[in-house]
Amino acid sequence: QVQLVESGGGLVQEGESLRLSCESSGNIEVMSWFRQAPGKEREWVCGIRKSGSGRYCSDSVKGRFTISIENARIMRLQALSLIPEDTAVYYCATLRHNEVIWGSRGDYESWGHGPQVTVSS
Repeated sequence: QVQLVESGGGLVQEGESLRLSCESSGNIEVMSWFRQAPGKEREWVCGIRKSGSGRYCSDSVKGRFTISIENARIMRLQALSLIPEDTAVYYCATLRHNEVIWGSRGDYESWGHGPQVTVSS
């Protein structure tokens, strides 16, 4: 496993934007963001391979969220046009190999502690 340090998050107004970051202490092949709203299951948001060549987002955020990676170990999530439904704890998750089903929580080896994102209307 690797250690993950997340930053960003906070309280924003509807329509505003923010950026989340996650830095891995070691080598990884795949990084993803998940989120969990109160009373709901943890859901996959976006994922990216360390080369940056493969990046994907769920339909619920596609067109508003952008995922990127720097130096093969720092993942960014740029979230635009935030809506109250985006309110959740956001978790960084990583894998040290390439075989992944993006939305499968059990596939991931390491998890961050999760910054809170709150979008007020």
